[in-house]
Amino acid sequence: MLSMDTKHALDTKPALDASNDLPPIDERLIAPESRYEIYDGELAYVSPAAPPHGTRHSKLSALVEAYAHPAFEVASDTLTRTSETSDVAPDVSVYPLAEDPATGGRQLEQLAFEVVSTERLSRTSRKAGMLADRGVRRVFAIDIEHERALEWSRAIRDWEELDPTGQIEDPALAVPLPIAEMLTSASADDAMARALIAKGNPEIETVRAKDRQEGLQEGRNEGLREGRDEGLREGRNQGVQAGLLLGKSGTLMFVLAERGVAVSSLDRERILAETDLARLDRWIARAARCTDIEEVFAVP
Repeated sequence: MLSMDTKHALDTKPALDASNDLPPIDERLIAPESRYEIYDGELAYVSPAAPPHGTRHSKLSALVEAYAHPAFEVASDTLTRTSETSDVAPDVSVYPLAEDPATGGRQLEQLAFEVVSTERLSRTSRKAGMLADRGVRRVFAIDIEHERALEWSRAIRDWEELDPTGQIEDPALAVPLPIAEMLTSASADDAMARALIAKGNPEIETVRAKDRQEGLQEGRNEGLREGRDEGLREGRNQGVQAGLLLGKSGTLMFVLAERGVAVSSLDRERILAETDLARLDRWIARAARCTDIEEVFAVP
């Protein structure tokens, strides 16, 4: 005898989809939110998840959401009518955002994911076969007990184990989904961040643009500081050089005056314009014993 909850879970039998003799995927045998599925007419209760199934389920949903193509929606525990007598809900589904033009409802999922333990794998195999027969392109299972990822094979009607170092590439995903990220119990934050960056997430791009702008401004400020310091050093060096030149040219003019050597305005300009300290030293030495200015300027 069915309980009241069980009776509530059962809806009236919907009409068949005339186009393919299958009911639309969103016509229910089971009332949503009832925690039941139907497998070939058999009612199956889906118990609430406990760790580690629940935590891995949550992480898988977040990962798939981050890696999904923008034209696709990601949903958890969404019922899919697979036949006249079956209504099942994958743990995670990926289906197109666009409505089904024939029914006005959602389109069939293209990817389905299940988080399983070894004892539940037989039921999951049954569900995977139903989903694949309905047209779901790819069905995956994450076996948390053995830390392995499986994909349903239509050819052999069984699971095939995936390379844990590989990745899932699919048109429904914006970037390849690393299989190892689905197997670990560690936080999914880093993997999600990589996916969002690769997808060009607008919020992340805004933050990156702000960081780039702040980096440019910081670089400019640093450049200004370095330029100022370099200018101070250069100015200081130039000031020392100018002081030495002025001192030596003044000494030369004093010696020439004491010796009574005539110095024209052109000679004075030449002495004051000289920038070679060694040459000024030579001129000072000559001025001490010369009789006219031409001896001072003689080469060498």
